[in-house]
Amino acid sequence: MSQTFRQFLDSYLEIWRTCSFEEMKALISKDYQAREVTQNGIVDYGYGESLEGWAQGFNFVKSKEAKWDVREIGIVPLGRDECMAILSATILLEGQSPLPANLFFETFRFKNNGWKHVRSYTETGVPVEQLNGLSINRNTVMTE
Repeated sequence: MSQTFRQFLDSYLEIWRTCSFEEMKALISKDYQAREVTQNGIVDYGYGESLEGWAQGFNFVKSKEAKWDVREIGIVPLGRDECMAILSATILLEGQSPLPANLFFETFRFKNNGWKHVRSYTETGVPVEQLNGLSINRNTVMTE
């Protein structure tokens, strides 16, 4: 593999933190599938809706001059060419996090000489203090 999962994930997180929509779009598989659990129920969505969500989120952060606080909780290798990254994210407005965090279970697959985001499961509205210090399998990385 030309890029280890660790290298890829570091790049993915930087793209997220800098709100680079075109770069994020390039990392999402066309057959992407996701499930999000909210206070109002469960929503399943795919590639198109994912792009809409990233665009809205990035535009909000830019318009409010805010920052993403994205944290890596853990990495779980799922197979030779598939890894799950467990992440939390919230938005910092004026250095503060008034919003609860979202907890992401993001699955990436190595195909066609690159890593692609293929699946996601998200729990929304998690109190930030519940995630402080949480760490799962942090030193595991998928190489070749």
